[in-house]
Parts: sequence; C-alpha cells; structure tokens
Amino acid sequence: MIGLPKSTEFNKRIPKQKFYENLSVSASLKQSFVDQIKTIYWRNKIAASTVNIAEGKDVEEIEVFEIKLASETIDEGILRQMDKEIPYHILFLLEYDGKYQAWIGYKEEAQTGSSAFKVNNYYHTDWLEEASLPVKMEGLSIDTVYENFVRQIAGGQLEKADSNESLKDSVEKDMQRQFLEKQVESLRKKLKKEKQFNKQIEINDEIKRITKELGEL
Repeated sequence: MIGLPKSTEFNKRIPKQKFYENLSVSASLKQSFVDQIKTIYWRNKIAASTVNIAEGKDVEEIEVFEIKLASETIDEGILRQMDKEIPYHILFLLEYDGKYQAWIGYKEEAQTGSSAFKVNNYYHTDWLEEASLPVKMEGLSIDTVYENFVRQIAGGQLEKADSNESLKDSVEKDMQRQFLEKQVESLRKKLKKEKQFNKQIEINDEIKRITKELGEL
C-alpha cells in the first residue's frame, strides 16, 4: 500500500478480538471494537530487514495496519489499545467506502526501564483516495522514515521552527499549543457569561497573555 516496496509486504489478517480479549480492556472499548471495526490487516513491515535502509536508534520497525471501518468514525481508544499491544511503531490506514485516512501516534518508549511505549498524541489526514494520501516512505534510516510519516500526516501542525528541531520538540510544542488554545476558548466562554466589569477586564487580560504566548510558540 501507499507505494511501499514489495519486500515490506506482510498481508496478514489479524482477528480484532486479539486486541480486546485482555481482561483489563473496558466493556465500552470492547464494544467499540465490535461496532466500529470490520477487519484488520497487517499490510507491511518496514524494517532494516525488509528494506534497504539503516536501522533506527529509537524506532526498530514500523508496521502498517489497514483497518476497514463500519463508518467514518473511530474511537481513538481503539488505536491506543492496538499501539499498547504491539511493541513497535504503527502507521494506521483506515478505510471506509473506498476512502482512506492515515493515522499515526507519536509513540515513544516509556521512562520505566521496560519495553513499554506511550502515545502522546495522534495525528491524521482527511478522508482521501489512497493515491492522494500525503504519506511517502522517505529517509535513510527507520528513525527518519517514522519522523517523516508523522510530519507528513500532521501537516502544518508540526512545522519546524528550525532545521535542528527534533520531532519530540515539535510534538511537545504542538501539545502546548493545543493546551493554550483550549484555555483561550474556555476563557472566551467565561467572558461572555461574566457580568462584572472588573472581572471582564481580568479575563480579557488573561486571554491577551495566553494569545501572546501562543504567538511565540
């Protein structure tokens, strides 16, 4: 898929219950798997053993999963559960009615000394024809291929401030931006309801302060 080398093809169907048979999975998430997912295919494995690029320092393999949906919506918890169960980085290609969305999480090793991973944020494209997805395998190592996948899918959300900015820094900056934007939205709603003039001034000053901080990111 997405023009990946034939040597990376895996094409194995994975029973969806594999991801929710764990007793720790909530009943609501199990139901999301049942209702929202039709089939899951492990389409590709991108690794130094399957394609002629260097091994990664932080990323060992990138798996490409095609998930056929019952509707255009997906519970993000489904992807988090799959990322939790698979100890590698995953590029998700969601298909519904002949259109595709590419999803990927910024997945990094948890600071626990174990092999566990955590996903800090997910990024995704619009619904597009498969050939129009802005996802291309570019890079000389598995690390750079993964970074490029994340930046391609995120688009303008992860624009670099300079050429030395790491993917981790870009993601952390984007998460901070999202946090501040939610604060501004909340304050604006509060401002509309506030009747006291002095309180309105305080709220408006706080909005200006956060907006300035956003502009500096």
